[in-house]
Amino acid sequence: MGYPDYLSFPFFGYSFLTLLLPAIFILRRWMEIKTLFRVVPILQTFFEIIIEVGIIYATGNIQSAFAGLFILTIISAALVSNLAGTLGFASLVSVSYAFVIWFGLSINGEPGSAARALQTIFSTQDAAFYNIFLHILTFYLVAFISGYLVERLRHKDLQLATASQALRLAKLDTEDILRHLNSGLLTIDPHLNVIFFNRTAEEILELNEADVRGKNIRQVFAARMPQLTANLIEVLQTCRHSPRNEIEIVGRSGKRLPLGISTSILKDDSAQIRGVIAIFQDLTETKKMEDKIRIADRLAAVGELSAAIAHEIRNPLAAISGSVEVLHRELNLEGENRRLMELIVKESSRLNNILSDFLLYARSNRVVFSRVELCRLISDVFEIVKRHNSYYPEIVLNLTSPESYVYIFGDEDKLKQIMLNLLVNACEAIGKKSGNVTVGIDVGEDRAVTVYVADDGPGIEKSHIDRVFDPFFSTKKDGTGLGLAIVQRLSESLNIDLSIRTEPGAGTTFVLGFSHIPVEANSTGRLKTSTFSQIRS
Repeated sequence: MGYPDYLSFPFFGYSFLTLLLPAIFILRRWMEIKTLFRVVPILQTFFEIIIEVGIIYATGNIQSAFAGLFILTIISAALVSNLAGTLGFASLVSVSYAFVIWFGLSINGEPGSAARALQTIFSTQDAAFYNIFLHILTFYLVAFISGYLVERLRHKDLQLATASQALRLAKLDTEDILRHLNSGLLTIDPHLNVIFFNRTAEEILELNEADVRGKNIRQVFAARMPQLTANLIEVLQTCRHSPRNEIEIVGRSGKRLPLGISTSILKDDSAQIRGVIAIFQDLTETKKMEDKIRIADRLAAVGELSAAIAHEIRNPLAAISGSVEVLHRELNLEGENRRLMELIVKESSRLNNILSDFLLYARSNRVVFSRVELCRLISDVFEIVKRHNSYYPEIVLNLTSPESYVYIFGDEDKLKQIMLNLLVNACEAIGKKSGNVTVGIDVGEDRAVTVYVADDGPGIEKSHIDRVFDPFFSTKKDGTGLGLAIVQRLSESLNIDLSIRTEPGAGTTFVLGFSHIPVEANSTGRLKTSTFSQIRS
């Protein structure tokens, strides 16, 4: 059966409208015009129905083989509508199909043909009735099935999208938590390949995640971290957890680093071993703190015992020293005897000074806080230092302060002893050469005070920096090694942050931080320059 040529245009139009729907779905990925994408599919469906009515009418009406095009329209409508909307389009299609059949049967030019056509359609004795009924039933069945399936797919798609988003967020949260732990986190698979390496692990082990992830631990760890490699392999081979262990690694600079490490087996739901997880921390600061506590405890015990012994020595020493001085004045000794007598007097005095310093270090008197004006206190200490045997006229003492009056709360006697010991130490470092000793006061925005005691002496050797506050450690010929130890002990009792900056050949600066002590300041005497006073002998 052939069809007339004029049908080619409607078929091309129908093909265009059919292809327009997938084009709309594609454009939705790049365009956000929601109203356009809602209206266009509805208009497309209406135009499809109109074209399909024309095609069916032109190709035999009730005998047309193209009634199935309505089914395609219903399915495409289901893709852009819900179940109710799809059934609505099925109703429109059914009415359109019944209308085209009625119109085709009634258009013969005879009077009453439209009524007879309508009667034919609703007559159960005529084949047209069953044709229309079966087609309409098919339209509604296809609409219901396609609408229901599309809604189910949309519901499942929404559930999947929600689950995917929740999974993605959970994964991101978990990775963020693990990656930003303050402890190093390392996991390996059963083949000893690294599968996770967090940020802290990078900092502690001095390795980049990109350089180790997916690689064998023997390849990346064995050279500098043999104990870490052996620990991970042992846990994997024995399948036993290692709750806490201490190992050592070597940094890129060659410095040994103590690590506290805990390792455990990583298993899946079926109890199959997936690898090993290791959590570790840098114990360097912890070890330093332990050493400080241990030294402090030892020194406290030794100090109590030594103070008692020093008291017992000092009493007879005072009697001996007094007796020797009397003999020295009354006896007219000459030659070797006179030199020996002067040596006894000198050494007795030196021994008495050592005992005085030692008692000052060992004593733990109660701290009495009061309001102390720093500039006046330092000026008083300058006057005392000028009369000390470590001071020479070539040394210039300077005090710099942004304010004329700087007040803190502290024990004035102990603060004076701290400043005296630091200034004497600075003068001894400069010696008989010309030089400068500067005490600088800095007042922060929060009124926290910092005091700097700087000299331009020879500085301190790097090998001696860690020991400068140790009791009885001294590089000076006649030094007792107690001056800086006393400074540290008094600073601890006053909650002063004490630190040291030094460079061989560039002098030494001691920094006293009073950030934990309430501060007041009288700004009525604020100076225009940074120098408050300069004292010369």
